[in-house]
Amino acid sequence: MGLRDQFNEALKAAMKAKEAGRVGTLRMILAAVKDRDIAARSENNRELVSDEDLLTLLAKMVKQREESAEIYDKGARPELAAQERGEIEIIREFMPRQMGPEEAKAAISAVIAEVGAASVKDMGKVMGALKARYSGQMDFGKAGGVVKELLGAK
Repeated sequence: MGLRDQFNEALKAAMKAKEAGRVGTLRMILAAVKDRDIAARSENNRELVSDEDLLTLLAKMVKQREESAEIYDKGARPELAAQERGEIEIIREFMPRQMGPEEAKAAISAVIAEVGAASVKDMGKVMGALKARYSGQMDFGKAGGVVKELLGAK
């Protein structure tokens, strides 16, 4: 079952269970997916975006909500921060398990060795291979820093 089907099934279940917060979050996800599909459309390409692209979209949505929750915490709005964190939990249900820092570092080291990267100039090759293999499983913003650190040490 593809991600789109999972979103729709989860929405139906949440509506039957009358879970208003969950319904709202799932509708927000489906709206973002539809926006991405429309943006990717062209005159000769009518295909929907892939599940990998949807995982990237979900990761972006999680990051946005984490930033919002942090801002709400600083602004003494714990109820809004809690709402954002609730949305994060729902979004993460559809994502693969996230790698921990040590696990990500080991994966990055393996890709660096496999690609044969020797310096920071090879960072693009490493990041491309990481995104192809671990899309949705690691934070590539943080991974970029680890890649620089590991390649700078060589």
